[in-house]
Amino acid sequence: MPLRPLLSTDDTPALETAPGKRKCFARHERVSREEAEAAVRTLINWAGDDPSREGLVDTPARVVRAYEEWFSGYGQMPDAILQRTFGEVADYDEMIVLRDIPFESTCEHHMASIRGVAHVAYLPRERVVGISKLARLVDAYARRLQIQERLTAEIAGTIDKVLKPRGVAVIIEADHACMTSRGVRKHDGSLVTRSFKGAYKNELARREVLKALGV
Repeated sequence: MPLRPLLSTDDTPALETAPGKRKCFARHERVSREEAEAAVRTLINWAGDDPSREGLVDTPARVVRAYEEWFSGYGQMPDAILQRTFGEVADYDEMIVLRDIPFESTCEHHMASIRGVAHVAYLPRERVVGISKLARLVDAYARRLQIQERLTAEIAGTIDKVLKPRGVAVIIEADHACMTSRGVRKHDGSLVTRSFKGAYKNELARREVLKALGV
């Protein structure tokens, strides 16, 4: 049985699919659902438990369904999210700021959770985008295997490429389970990453947007 299409809660276009197969972000063919569930059973066995016991027999199917949600970003086209813009803004040309966008992602090194908030600002030229689209853009990139540095750069780069604003600023603050639940096990450290483009590369403009973002 082929892998089901990834679930989507909005009308954002998904990646095209070939009959019986889906293409992933790297354009490699995905394995079947049965193969994915078998891999989960193998990991349960390796961890030291019996995947056939009552409490675990349905776990592989549950994990695969969870992966469809956690990694639904691979089925999204981030550029398309920002395509619909609005020009009736009464000559508004100051910064637009959306703070504290919550997100969940997955570390690509240990497949542990990343939880945090993203702050997004841009300086429009003539047209603006609906604020919900900025939140959807964050999710489209977050719901993939990620590192925070790339996540920050991808969000800023897409806004810059599609909207062509005068400036873009993206700041992400997040906690990483790969550091809190294993290894050094430090619970009070948050990673902060920043990306500035256009006008916000200027020191004075950068100070202004950082003040507006409250970071």
